[in-house]
Amino acid sequence: MTERALRLGTRRSKLAMAQSGQVAEKVRQLTGRPVELVEITTYGDISREHLAQIGGTGVFVAALREALVRGEVDFAVHSLKDLPTAQPEELVLAAVPEREDPRDVLIARDGLTFAELPDGARVGTGSPRRMAQLNAYARSHGMTIQTVPIRGNIDTRIGYVHKGELDAVVLAAAGLSRIGRTGEVTDFLSVDTVLPAPGQGALAIECAAHNASLAAALAELDDPYTRAAVTAERSLLAALEAGCSAPVGALADLLADGQIVKEMRLRGVVGTTDGSTLVQLSTTGPVPETETQAMALGRELAVEMLAKGAAGLMGERAL
Repeated sequence: MTERALRLGTRRSKLAMAQSGQVAEKVRQLTGRPVELVEITTYGDISREHLAQIGGTGVFVAALREALVRGEVDFAVHSLKDLPTAQPEELVLAAVPEREDPRDVLIARDGLTFAELPDGARVGTGSPRRMAQLNAYARSHGMTIQTVPIRGNIDTRIGYVHKGELDAVVLAAAGLSRIGRTGEVTDFLSVDTVLPAPGQGALAIECAAHNASLAAALAELDDPYTRAAVTAERSLLAALEAGCSAPVGALADLLADGQIVKEMRLRGVVGTTDGSTLVQLSTTGPVPETETQAMALGRELAVEMLAKGAAGLMGERAL
């Protein structure tokens, strides 16, 4: 008797379908079972408001999680940066696969890099985090740019540039890579210029906590270094008591001495969306061997950032 297909819950966007399809193929290979995609519409997909206004946190994942809890799907794939930092008891984060490029990228008219943008250039992004850092970089380099809040899928956002409504848009490198569109990038933004969102470039594979056999099978897709890095980043976000629409950037990376990975560095930034004030700090520690150690690294940096005034910068919302 053929085992029934595993049902993978996914958002309906082109990007979500692409990344879920890639995970589905890996799960098929692992388990020998067919996997069918179950498309689920989330509040974040249908609301036309800017993310900062609808709260950001969880708007793309709540419906998927509800379907998991109700048993309508067996597992779900999320962009990790969309996940709230609190994990529901009835669900388990079964795997965090190896991360894609975490950087942000620019797609600009006429092939321009960020440094080549003309004065007054209109740069589209729905992210207060990106606004804060882009505006801060522009200020420090004598540039003037205008950040414009935008929503929509990748096609819609790039369309603003093609139609001449914006000079450039900023997107995540990982998303463009997953749908095969990195050829349109005009500038990969260094993480020294713009720190990504906590968890950016990583996927989260979630299933019901009671389904231990499926959780164990999915765990084969887990990358321990990626999980340690994103756990530290998300611990920083949680300790700052900030949601995924707050202007917080974070990146944990591994520092190697030759081939031997020695330490993990965690960098964090919080800023006002106009870029006038940034709190940016980093800390370095041994590569975490447990989730507890990774979380401690994030909390440690958050305490330092709060002491430098980070809390006062996070109440701001992009209008």
